Amino acid sequence: MSARRAGGRGTGSGRGRRIRRIALWSTAGLAALAVTAGGLVYYRLNGNLSTFDSSGISKDRPDAAGADAQGRVPVNLLLIGSDSRSGGNKDLGGGEEGGARSDTAILLHVYADHKHAVGVSIPRDSLVAVPPCLLPNKSWTKPQANAMFNSAFSVGDSEQGNPACTQNTVEKLTGLRIDHTMVINFQGFSDMTSAVGGVDVCLPKPVYEGDLNPNLGHRGKVLFNQGHQKISGQAALDYVRIRHGLGDGSDIGRTKRQQAFLSSLIKQVKAEGMNPVALLPLADAVTKSLTVDEGLGSAQKLVDFAMSLKDIDLHDIKFLTVPWRYQGERVALVHPDTDQLWAALKADRTLDGQDASAGASAPAAESPSPGPTTAPVKVDGAGIRVSVYNGTDTSGLTSRAAEALEGSGFTVTGRANASSRTHATTLVEYGPGEKAKAEKVAELFPGATLQAGSHAGIAVTLGADYAAGNGTTAAPPLPTGPLPTSVSQARSAADDVCSDLTYG
Repeated sequence: MSARRAGGRGTGSGRGRRIRRIALWSTAGLAALAVTAGGLVYYRLNGNLSTFDSSGISKDRPDAAGADAQGRVPVNLLLIGSDSRSGGNKDLGGGEEGGARSDTAILLHVYADHKHAVGVSIPRDSLVAVPPCLLPNKSWTKPQANAMFNSAFSVGDSEQGNPACTQNTVEKLTGLRIDHTMVINFQGFSDMTSAVGGVDVCLPKPVYEGDLNPNLGHRGKVLFNQGHQKISGQAALDYVRIRHGLGDGSDIGRTKRQQAFLSSLIKQVKAEGMNPVALLPLADAVTKSLTVDEGLGSAQKLVDFAMSLKDIDLHDIKFLTVPWRYQGERVALVHPDTDQLWAALKADRTLDGQDASAGASAPAAESPSPGPTTAPVKVDGAGIRVSVYNGTDTSGLTSRAAEALEGSGFTVTGRANASSRTHATTLVEYGPGEKAKAEKVAELFPGATLQAGSHAGIAVTLGADYAAGNGTTAAPPLPTGPLPTSVSQARSAADDVCSDLTYG
């Protein structure tokens, strides 16, 4: 009896140990399987991604942003929407011709505190200076003055577009260093909206087929009813592409609806949970049609970047369009409002004038002082006479330059349009024996070319670099309060999706 009892106890104890070992190994196996599966998912996502060659990025770039007192740095991300016809984009409404154009461009500034972000839309028809860009044959283009902004993406006429050229153009325009660039095409956008189960949008009035395609010749059937609705796939793509039939039918109104759409998308993703498990299906859909810079060229880096935004409240995610005005059929950027916007972002100040780099609890004395690039240059121009000419099609430049010159003591003897209106770079010409005086003038126009002339006197011919806001050292003062209403009246991601959907 005792032997059987002893044996029985021994058998039960051994069975328990075996069960525990089985449970332990099963748990370890499941954990290993989960890690392996996760690794396979990331491997698949990495295979989806495309990167563009960094050799096309200009060597003449703005400095990278410095860290704040807590070691945090702001991040500037350039988002480009491409209308390329490559792959499945043709069936979704890609460009009618070969090559690719940037339908949408948003500069997303994530503040150093990672609790604020602002997305600035740059209208595709904006007249800007396009700097030298790398072609597929490895030669560089000449700079272009007063070019349409979206033409930068088309340089080289390739199906993939030229994201490096657009990045160079944005850095030239803003004076901000772009840390990362992402390009998504129509197919990726469509798949992304389907992956999140659709996005809530709103229409101020019904929209018809003829509004999406004015060449249709008749109104066609209803694409969207008035009011709230959830859309995905092709319908979502149609929504963000519609121009006609709403407001003045301009790209500016379309930009407003794109900002509303992105706000709604962000709201939905945050509601689902900003965690890798929730983000991976979305990443799988997006990465199949995503091209990124080499520094963002892995699924892990993409997810890490997305996770870095999880603590930003919807109210603190803002969207606005760079201050603009119509110039004929194109769009001109408004100064000094645009300059003040770029200066605020460079100083990491929010649209209401707060210093995001300092941190909410940082004493005022510890707030970083403005760097030398934010302070106006001090030049003694007493006794130096200068004539000012506008070498671009952008109006108002001579007045702006004259004000800067007179503020430094120079005497402005004349203002006029130059005989050529295609100057890419500001030119300072001087007569015999006047080089030293011309050098003083050139201090107010960084990057200007000095050139000896045969006639007496000093003349400044303003180029597209000045029109873009990068050619004057009479930089707007560091904002200490709210920015102009053209900048500060921005949409937040928490706003009603039906508000502010059109222009005109």
